[in-house]
Amino acid sequence: MSRYRCPGCDYVYDERHGHPHEGFPAGTPWAEVPDDWCCPDCGVREKIDFEPEENE
Repeated sequence: MSRYRCPGCDYVYDERHGHPHEGFPAGTPWAEVPDDWCCPDCGVREKIDFEPEENE
């Protein structure tokens, strides 16, 4: 599973955890997050702006 970081506020979308409040249950792959989805913390950055993190 991968993680993606918002460059504006450092929010991290982790596929393992998803974001249930946004409608993405745990295990939701990044590819299934809509392209027009915005960062839930800052609302400024869109999905395309998120940067993949290195796997730990």
